[in-house]
Amino acid sequence: MDAVCPSRGRSPRAGPVTSRQRDPGARPSRTARPASSTGPPRGIDPDTGVAARPSPLAGRPGRPTLRLSWAIVSADSASSARLSAGTRRAPDGAPTPSRAAGVDDALVVDGLVRRYGSTVAVDGLSFSVARGSLLALLGPNGAGKTSTLDVCTGFARPDGGTVRVLGLDPVRQAAALRPRIGVMLQAGGAHLSARTGEMLRLVARCSADPHDPAWLLDLLGLSDVTRVPVRRLSGGQVQRLSLAMALIGRPELLFLDEPTAGLDPQARRLVWDLLGAVRRDGVTVVLTTHLLDEAELLADRVVIVDHGRVLAEGTPTELTAGGAGLVRFTASPGLDLPLLLSALPDGFTAQEPSPGRYVVEGVLDGPVGPTVIATLSSFCARVGVMPDNLQVGRRTLDDVYLELTGRQVRR
Repeated sequence: MDAVCPSRGRSPRAGPVTSRQRDPGARPSRTARPASSTGPPRGIDPDTGVAARPSPLAGRPGRPTLRLSWAIVSADSASSARLSAGTRRAPDGAPTPSRAAGVDDALVVDGLVRRYGSTVAVDGLSFSVARGSLLALLGPNGAGKTSTLDVCTGFARPDGGTVRVLGLDPVRQAAALRPRIGVMLQAGGAHLSARTGEMLRLVARCSADPHDPAWLLDLLGLSDVTRVPVRRLSGGQVQRLSLAMALIGRPELLFLDEPTAGLDPQARRLVWDLLGAVRRDGVTVVLTTHLLDEAELLADRVVIVDHGRVLAEGTPTELTAGGAGLVRFTASPGLDLPLLLSALPDGFTAQEPSPGRYVVEGVLDGPVGPTVIATLSSFCARVGVMPDNLQVGRRTLDDVYLELTGRQVRR
C-alpha cells in the first residue's frame, strides 16, 4: 500500500504528477515549483546524480558527517499523514514560538499537573531543557516520568500548568510540532504483523526528509531481520526498531522512555554511541532511565522526581558533590554498627544497605581519612572479621538517588 505524503505531493513510488493526472478541482499548491525549475532534487549530489547517504564515519573523505534527526510515529493513518506536512523548519503560517520558552530552551515544563481520576501522577512539576543538551529524568516506578512525557509529546492534556516544546503548545499546536520531534515510548508503536523493514519504510514515507531505512536498520544491527515480522523479534530487537522509527525523520528534539531497557550490553553501548552522535548534531534529548550509571555517563543535567515532584536537579557532578566521602567494604553480615560509630570521629555515619555491604560516610579531608581507615581496620580485627573490597571515594548518583527516593521497592 502506497502512503501519500502531503509534504511531497505524491506517492513515494509514483513518478512526477502531470497536468492530466491532477484533479481539476484541486487547488494549486502554494509551494509548488515551476516546471522550468532547474537543479537536482533535494538530497541529490549535483555532480554524480547519486543520493547522498549519511554515515556515522564523521570526517571520512567522501562521506558526509552523521546527521541524525527524528519523526514521531502515530498509529492511525490520519495522524501519520499530518506528520509528513512538516520539516525541521517551521512552515509559513505556523504559530510563532512562545516567548516564555526562551531561545535557549527546547523544553519548558512549568507547574505541570496530571491526574488520573483522584490520583495525582504529576504534581506541580517544573524544569527546563536547554537546546542541544541531554536531560535524564530519573525516578522510581510511579514517580510521574511517563505521564510527563505523555504531556510533552501531546498524547495527553495537562490538568494544570504549561508545557512548551520548541516554543509550541504540544496539544493545541500538535500539527506544527510533531514533524519536529521524535518519540520512543515504552509501548513501542510497530504493528506486530508488519515486517521489520516495511514498518520502517512506512514511517519513512510519512516523513518530509527521512533517512535511508536500509542504512538505519544496518546501523542498529537489524539488517538481518528486515523480512521478519515484528511479533517474532526479540525484546531487544523491538527496542532497536522503535528507536529507528524515532530516528528516521530527523527531529530537533527526541523523547526516549527507557531506550535501553531489555538490551544486552553490546546493544546498550550501540545506543549510547548513537546518542553521542545525536548530541554532536545539536539534537536535544530527553530520556527516562532506571540505569543510573547511564544517566551519569550521558546526561548534561539530571532531574530526580518522585510522587510527581522534583526532588533534585543539576549536573551529575553537582548532585554528587557534597564534601562527604564514602568508605565501602564488605564483611560478615550483622556487624555491631553502634560499636563502630563509637570508634569513628564525630559526624560520621555507618550503614548496612544490604547484608554484608557497609558504607561509612563523613568528611575524609586531611588527616581524617587515614585515621578512619585505621579505625575500620582495628574494628574489624577486634570483632574477628576480614574486610574485603575496601573502597574510598565520593558519593555516586546511585547514592543520591537512594537517599532521595528511599530504598523500598516500588510496585
